[in-house]
Amino acid sequence: MTDARLAPKLPGWMLEHTNRYLSSGGIDGHMYKVTPPGYSEMTVPSLLLTSTGRKSGQKFIFPLFYGKTGDSYFIVASKGGAPDHPGWYKNLLANPDVEVQVGTQKFKARARTTNGAERARLWQEALKFWPPYADYEKKTEREIPVVVLDPVA
Repeated sequence: MTDARLAPKLPGWMLEHTNRYLSSGGIDGHMYKVTPPGYSEMTVPSLLLTSTGRKSGQKFIFPLFYGKTGDSYFIVASKGGAPDHPGWYKNLLANPDVEVQVGTQKFKARARTTNGAERARLWQEALKFWPPYADYEKKTEREIPVVVLDPVA
């Protein structure tokens, strides 16, 4: 992920978190402590997703909360319940080949958007590690994508 840079316009807390994650090699930052508005403090697993910008062709790093399904990981394109999908998700639709760092482990993966029963199951799992997703779902008319990151050799 050496040719990647932090995604533009990340909020301050995400910049600080990502810099801590990167500077420690994934030892610090993998488990992120946060107190979302209206919730108690929680510790959430986070990964670093490196995707290729659909317009720029540059590689960008995004910190995202995740869950695990089999040998794969999954992430949620919530954007806090905004009416439009996050830029990183649009990048995945244009180019699903990504790099992922989970803690100290780095690997290449292919992203795919889930649907039907798989999406429903993973959405329920996502609500366990990040309950605010339920609030985000109420704020938007779009179906919030759940994306599986399948490791590739």
